[in-house]
Amino acid sequence: MTAVVETPVAPVARLAALPGVSTASRAQARTPGRVLPVLPALAGLLPATGLRRGSTVAVHGSTSLLLALLAGATAAGSWAAVVGVPSLGLAAADELGVDLSRLALVPRPGTELAAVVAALLDGVDLVAVNGTVVPPAVARRLSARARHRGAVLLSLGPWPGAEVELSSSRDRWQGLARGHGSLRARRMSVRVRGRGAATRPASAELLLPGPGGAVVGADTAASPAPVTQPVACEEATG
Repeated sequence: MTAVVETPVAPVARLAALPGVSTASRAQARTPGRVLPVLPALAGLLPATGLRRGSTVAVHGSTSLLLALLAGATAAGSWAAVVGVPSLGLAAADELGVDLSRLALVPRPGTELAAVVAALLDGVDLVAVNGTVVPPAVARRLSARARHRGAVLLSLGPWPGAEVELSSSRDRWQGLARGHGSLRARRMSVRVRGRGAATRPASAELLLPGPGGAVVGADTAASPAPVTQPVACEEATG
């Protein structure tokens, strides 16, 4: 079951009671390894073929892409938290492979957003946050805390100094033929750029989601329909 802290009187004080959250002194009990795994379709895009502990990763333009990054790690036993994204859909997360039993949500942290994220970085493997509402000075402090604690900080939106940035474009839903049928997959172009080992840009065409909800490379997936058309469709939020 996903743990949700809606709008408690003292959210920071209650975080230690959430599944997967430990105190800073117990942070070494996290899932071992310096790189957290991601889904195979995303591994080739990232410098370490996964999410390096202590790093900050910014995701632009796609909640589904953010959820896909959480999927591989939670399936492998890591804990994740999402802060300040009230529109996040659990059905969409589940479909993309996120282990909901290892996910904590703080959808409306209010003025305590920075304190909530900092507390989660002390004991959760991955912490995702709505980057559009975090001031640059606070963002830099949170990135420093992630480096010190060995957590992965994921931003939905821009984040100053992010080591890796992923962006999506040219979304196209597939499955409709002459206006009939059902949407079966969404083809998405994903680009990665960053600093250090991620200086050289990378890109890939993905089905996110693909048929049945799996995230797969567009070139390796079977064609979902004989005719495809672009459609105006908002990202699923569950």
